[in-house]
Amino acid sequence: MAEQATAPLSEAHNVSGPGEAPAAGPARPPATPEGMALAYGSLVLMALLPIFFGALRSVTCAKSKNASDMPETITSRDAARFPIVASCTLFGLYLFFKIFSQEYINLLLSMYFFVLGILALSHTISPIMNKFFPANFPSKQYQLLFTQGSGENKEEIVNYEFDSKDLVCLAMSSVVGVWYLLRKHWIANNLFGLAFSLNGVELLHLNNVSTGCILLGGLFIYDVFWVFGTNVMVTVAKSFEAPIKLVFPQDLLEKGLEADNFAMLGLGDVVIPGIFIALLLRFDISLKKNTHTYFYTSFVAYIFGLGLTIFIMHIFKHAQPALLYLVPACIGFPLLVALVKGEVTEMFSYESSAEILPHTPRLTHFPTVSGSPASLADSMQQKLSCPRRRRQQSPSAM
Repeated sequence: MAEQATAPLSEAHNVSGPGEAPAAGPARPPATPEGMALAYGSLVLMALLPIFFGALRSVTCAKSKNASDMPETITSRDAARFPIVASCTLFGLYLFFKIFSQEYINLLLSMYFFVLGILALSHTISPIMNKFFPANFPSKQYQLLFTQGSGENKEEIVNYEFDSKDLVCLAMSSVVGVWYLLRKHWIANNLFGLAFSLNGVELLHLNNVSTGCILLGGLFIYDVFWVFGTNVMVTVAKSFEAPIKLVFPQDLLEKGLEADNFAMLGLGDVVIPGIFIALLLRFDISLKKNTHTYFYTSFVAYIFGLGLTIFIMHIFKHAQPALLYLVPACIGFPLLVALVKGEVTEMFSYESSAEILPHTPRLTHFPTVSGSPASLADSMQQKLSCPRRRRQQSPSAM
């Protein structure tokens, strides 16, 4: 996801086929005020859902007491190099699209995200679907294990545990996957995009607020440079056919589900602030005051920052780097609250840990399901998953 870690909020026209340039011909009529309001309002709502529920589920992940089963923790070193890795990946994709045929690149990417999307969506819907299974539903346990080496040098590559219920969720997600693969429909794209976002917020943990400030600050510069300094970000965002952005048509009221004039928001503009907001929720709970002041403050700050992004883009008619507005809001608002409450020292000394954190709001409605099919997706993405999934490589490979 690094290649689209912070795609700008912008308008994007649907391509006429895999890898083809936007259709030439008469310019589309401008979107109506109602259509734009519906599109941008829907994008804001879709961005808020994975942040809110992903933050709640991140607390469940943090309950693991086994160090080998902890979610992937982003350290200050990871945060400092992430913008560099993301920049190299982004520019590499830009060169690929300039040199090679977009059709073949997007075909390869479609197959890759087809598999990952199915598994991520399965993991997302598993807690909800479990409520609908009857008590007498046969639940058999399965395990898929890949190892490397032998004897004392044996190393697990994939330890994939699942049960019969997971297979049902996998089958349902596969229907969405086939729909996306065949039609590239914007609804299927958004289902996968929401699943990726929720998993990212849930499974990627910042170790402290200082690391969060380093990560958001670095990506703030990255986003501004690649959007305002060059056309690389916008070019890749419009050429890259993969569910790594949320889209919503501005002409839905006129054309229905076949609408093709889209506004889009990169998943990075959801996941990056989202993991910082999730950290503040865990900090709130660690204070043991049975309040979630910093979480709700940062959540409101995100709404403000995203709304400001949309307003500026509408005024200047140009794609905007959303992190230009989200980063100051998401860091500044909670820091101001901490100054008022005199808790700045506590905020910056907090270290995200594996302790069980009580008083988590509504987490009982979204329990983590161990052995979900997403464990295979996390293995392929080289990220650590929730309990019962193995630690893997740095999130900079995301």
